[in-house]
Amino acid sequence: MSGAAVLIGASGGIGAALEAALIEEGAFDIVHGFARSRTGAQHIDITEEASIAAAAAIVASGPAPSLIIVATGVLHADERGPEKSLKDLDPAWLALTLAVNAIGPAIVAKHFLPLMPRTGKSVFAVLSARVGSISDNKLGGWYGYRASKAALNMLVRTLAIEDKRRNDRGIVVALHPGTVDTALSRPFQGNVQPGRLFDAERAALQLLDVIEELRPPDSGRFFDFEGKEITP
Repeated sequence: MSGAAVLIGASGGIGAALEAALIEEGAFDIVHGFARSRTGAQHIDITEEASIAAAAAIVASGPAPSLIIVATGVLHADERGPEKSLKDLDPAWLALTLAVNAIGPAIVAKHFLPLMPRTGKSVFAVLSARVGSISDNKLGGWYGYRASKAALNMLVRTLAIEDKRRNDRGIVVALHPGTVDTALSRPFQGNVQPGRLFDAERAALQLLDVIEELRPPDSGRFFDFEGKEITP
């Protein structure tokens, strides 16, 4: 792939590592990094469509992006975290979780997918999570996070079907990075099996390797950091 790469969520642990890796590889003419914590032209808030549209306008003024990665997400914030049982359900927290983890990436796709090339390989990837697999849910709990990631996976499948009409070699996928040593996972790392907690730099390289190997028939699917498909 060539042209531009876009990284949304570039201030997070995985996002920052992905941005650094893309710049170091030098395979793209330009790497756009956007994040809510950044200012000016690099600012984006995926809960605000106007902010997403403004970022898309900046990208549209340069080379077409053949790679877009959405590395945003919320699992806990402001002393709120994943629900352990029904009694923990809160409408406002559920709404925020869905807004950040599912609706935001969908609106990013609305504004950014039309900027991607109409011919040749292109990849629009979003970071999902294995807990968003309905068939893999054996433990319960984590209502909002599970539901929002399951919704994201369905949105990816639906986007892939429509985008195939625009570019039959375009690829839209969800990716599971594994458990990465970032602020998002830190409160829950005590439950991670030895050898299954990855640093952000390793996770970024693993994800880019998976992206490199993707082919058009993979569009609409959900893969882990080893390139293995996760069932819905």
